[in-house]
Amino acid sequence: MRFFLIFLSLCFCELSHAADGDVMITPDSLPKEAVMRITPDSSLTDAVRKAREMRRLGQADKVTIVLSRGFYQLYESLVLRPEDSGLHFVGDDKNVIISGGLPVTEWRQNGKLLEADIPDFNGRPMDFRQVWVNGEKAVRARDVTDFEQMHRIINVDKKKRVIWVPTQAVKNIVNAPYAEMVLHEMWCVANLRIKSIDIDGDSAAVSFHNPESKLQFEHPWPSPMYNSDHDSPFYLTNAMELLDTPGEWYYDIRSRKLYYYPKDGQTPDNIEVFIPSIETLVEVEGTPEERVCDVTFENIAFAFTTWMRPSLYGHVPLQAGMYLTEAYKLRPQIDRPNNHKLDNQGWLGRAAAAVRINYGEGVSFHRCSFFAMGGSGVDYEEGCLGGKVSDCKFADIAMNGYVCGSFSPKGLETHKPYRPADDRVVCSGQEVTNTLFTNIGNEDWGCVAIAAGYVRNIDINHNEICEVPYSGISLGWGWNRDSVCMRDNKITANLIYHYAKHMYDCAGIYTLGNQPGTVISRNVVRDIYSPSYVHDPNHWFYLYTDEGSSNITLRDNWTPSDKYLKNAVGPGNVWENNGPDVDKLIVNDAGRLVDDCGNP
Repeated sequence: MRFFLIFLSLCFCELSHAADGDVMITPDSLPKEAVMRITPDSSLTDAVRKAREMRRLGQADKVTIVLSRGFYQLYESLVLRPEDSGLHFVGDDKNVIISGGLPVTEWRQNGKLLEADIPDFNGRPMDFRQVWVNGEKAVRARDVTDFEQMHRIINVDKKKRVIWVPTQAVKNIVNAPYAEMVLHEMWCVANLRIKSIDIDGDSAAVSFHNPESKLQFEHPWPSPMYNSDHDSPFYLTNAMELLDTPGEWYYDIRSRKLYYYPKDGQTPDNIEVFIPSIETLVEVEGTPEERVCDVTFENIAFAFTTWMRPSLYGHVPLQAGMYLTEAYKLRPQIDRPNNHKLDNQGWLGRAAAAVRINYGEGVSFHRCSFFAMGGSGVDYEEGCLGGKVSDCKFADIAMNGYVCGSFSPKGLETHKPYRPADDRVVCSGQEVTNTLFTNIGNEDWGCVAIAAGYVRNIDINHNEICEVPYSGISLGWGWNRDSVCMRDNKITANLIYHYAKHMYDCAGIYTLGNQPGTVISRNVVRDIYSPSYVHDPNHWFYLYTDEGSSNITLRDNWTPSDKYLKNAVGPGNVWENNGPDVDKLIVNDAGRLVDDCGNP
C-alpha cells in the first residue's frame, strides 16, 4: 500500500474521536449526534447497519462514521437507503481509501515478463480491464506506444460488416482470441471485439462480434472516415502478441495468468499491483416518495473500479460515453416541427460509476478524491435534489468524471424531448465547485470532465479542468430546441485548458437543447491540443452551442479568440463580451479558489 499512500495528495483536518470500536454519543443535545470510529478491519456495511439501528431506536439522530487510515476493501457495493439518512463518513487521515482493488502478489519471472496467477474472486474467475502498478495505470497491451503512429482504416463495407485495414496492422494478431479494435470516429471511439481477420494481399477484412457489430454498421453518427483526407485511425489491444513494451500488461483469461512487462528497475520485490474487482463502490438508492437525505463523505478517497460491459458487448457510444443499445439510419427522414429533419434514431445506456446516486437529497462530497477508475467517477443519475461536490480531485478516470441527470431514459429515443410526467425524476440543485479534474476519459476518448444532461439549477463554478480527451464541460442533451425539463443552469468562473487531447468537434464548454435561464459566464478556456489524427483539424472551438441550444446567455468568457460555433441553435441565445478583451479581474478569478489543502 506504500505507493498509493504516497500517490494521494489531499490534506485533511485533525479530528478527535473515541477509541477504535467505541461509539460516542453527544449528551443533552438536540438532535443527538453519535460518532463511531472504525478501522480497515471493520466492515463498512456493518457500521452502516449499526448506525441505522441507532437512529431507529432513537439513540441518535445523526451518526458520523470516522474511518481511520488504510484501505477499506469492498467485495460488493456499499448500499445506502432512506433509512441511512443523516449519515456522515469522515476520514481522519489523508490515506483513507474505499477500494474495489485487489492486490496481486507472488510474481515470478518469465523471460522479460513478470507473471502472476489470478485467483477466483468470491467464487468466480476474475476479469478486468485495468491494472495499476506502483500508483500508475499500466497500459493494456496495444500495438502503438505513440497514438500519432496509429494505423488508418482503408474502407468500410456496411453490408458485409467488415472494416478493411492494412494487413501490416493486424497480421500478428490473426489468432488472438480476445483482441479488440479501438476505432476513432469523429467525436467518439468505439471498442470493437474482433471476431475474425481475413487477409487479402496488403489489405485485411476485420469483422466483429455482436451486438457491437450490428450497432457499428447500422448507426450513422458518429461514423468512421475513409476515402478522405483524414481516414479514421485505430489501435489494437488485448492480445499477448502485442505485449512488447515496458509498462504494458496482458491477462490471459483462459489460463488466468496476468503478464506484465516491467519498466527499468521493476522487480517482483518492488512492484505493488492492484486490479479492480467491482464496478461501483457506493450506491445511494432512494425512491421518489422517500429520498436518501443528508449523507456526506469527507476526506475520503474512492479508488480501483472497473467497467466490464465493453468486454462482454463492446462499446459503441453516441456522445459523452453514452453507449448505443440500438441505432439505425432513417429513410425517409422524420419531420420535426421547430427542428430540422431527423436522419437517425438511437437508444442509450450509461457507464457504471464508482459512486451512483438515485433519489438522493443533499448527498455531498467534500475534500474527497476519485482516482483509478474504469468507469465514471460520481453519477447523480435520477431524482436527486441538491448535493455538492466541493474541494475534490478527479484523476485517472476511464470515462466521465462527474455525471448528472438523465441522458434520455432507456425507453426514450434520444432525439425526442424529455418531459417527464413526474417532475421528481429530474436532478436539480446540484453544485460542483473548487474541484480539479485531470486525466479524465483516458479510455473512452469521447468522455468529458463534467457531463450534465437533463438538469436544472445546476451550478458548476470555480473548477479546474485539464488533460481531457474531448470537451471540458458538456451541458444539456437531446439535439432538440423544444421545451424540455432543463432550465436555470450556471457555468461560472471555471478554468479549462489542455482539452481535446484526442477528439475534435469539441469545445471547452459545449451545450445542447433548450435551457431557459441558463448562464455561462466568466470562464477561461484556452490551450487546446492539436492531435494530427482528428477527423477535421479545423473543427474545434472554445465555446460551442450545438443543436437546439436555446435561451442561453454566454457572457464575459475569456478565450484567446472568438472561435465559437453556433450550430442549428434555437432562439433566445445571448452572446455578450466574450473573447480576449474580457477584464483581467474576471480572468484571474477563474479556476479553483483554494488549493487541495484548503489554502487561498
